[in-house]
Amino acid sequence: MRRLVLDLRATADAFRMPDTVAERISAAAPTGWEVVDVREPNDALDGSPCGPGPEARAAVAEAEVYFGWGMPASLFHAAPKLRWMQSALAGTGAVLAIPELRDGPCLFTNAAGIYGPPIAEHVLAGVLHFTRGLDLAESLRVSQRWDAAAFGAASTAVREISELRVVVIGTGGLGAEIGARFSALGARVTGLRRVVAKGCPPGFDRVAGLDALDTELAGADVVVLAAALTAETRDLLDARRLALLPAGAIVVNVARGTMVDEGALHDALVGGRLRGAVLDVFAREPLASDSPLWQLRQVLVTPHVSGLSPRRLWDRLTALFTGNWQAYVEQRPLRNLVDKAIGY
Repeated sequence: MRRLVLDLRATADAFRMPDTVAERISAAAPTGWEVVDVREPNDALDGSPCGPGPEARAAVAEAEVYFGWGMPASLFHAAPKLRWMQSALAGTGAVLAIPELRDGPCLFTNAAGIYGPPIAEHVLAGVLHFTRGLDLAESLRVSQRWDAAAFGAASTAVREISELRVVVIGTGGLGAEIGARFSALGARVTGLRRVVAKGCPPGFDRVAGLDALDTELAGADVVVLAAALTAETRDLLDARRLALLPAGAIVVNVARGTMVDEGALHDALVGGRLRGAVLDVFAREPLASDSPLWQLRQVLVTPHVSGLSPRRLWDRLTALFTGNWQAYVEQRPLRNLVDKAIGY
């Protein structure tokens, strides 16, 4: 009997797999497969040092396939028969830091694109937060001030989406969803991608290579980080590149915190040159209580929840996995197969 292990009972309510999803996956099992649903809480999303519990360790000992929130090294090493690991995360997390998985034959697929719709709406909402002066509105509410004139100040920079030039770094499933929403509202959207020859996805006016980043930043009202974290994208927006952005620009990061120099971003915001920053990811999470980013009205901070969509997320994850499971059994190509050599 071939074994699939489901290890998706996250400790966080919003990301805990419902029983109905486990039942749907079990009902889709091909002939000759058993499904083991690990019921103990999975704390992988919490960054807990405790690691997997005894139920998960016992389950993976005979697992051929594992579906979880990434996979810690200790659990991978307890699964000698593993041939395919499906992550419910959009990126690679720490999985590629496991040498035996990175360099070995085990297939690794992720959930890239699954989180695209809610993250794209989060990005749009964050940009509107600043272009419509809602950060000012909240500040005035707290101080109980009625000040209509403040919304006309140059520093508030009230604008319409159709006025904006938006640069989206990363044109995959997430970037495409972001581009589609901004272009639908009339913005001019440029996508930056590693391989320009792959073409211009719907939602973008044009695409360019990452080597054009400096040029594109100089004309960007909004720059959105939506790419995978690689050696090429780490520290992508440093102090020099942030200085290239025009006055009043908005920086959005829904990718990985280490793509932005947070200290340089803080200084650019305090100096008043940038209009705001929409940050859902940080170099260190949770964001430290003494981080100066907490104190800036120009920063919209959310705790890595832009992909949250409890009602729709599990439908998309289930469809992705069951489709891949059938493809795996039939030895067909898997969707979202990670190229372990390049990191996405």
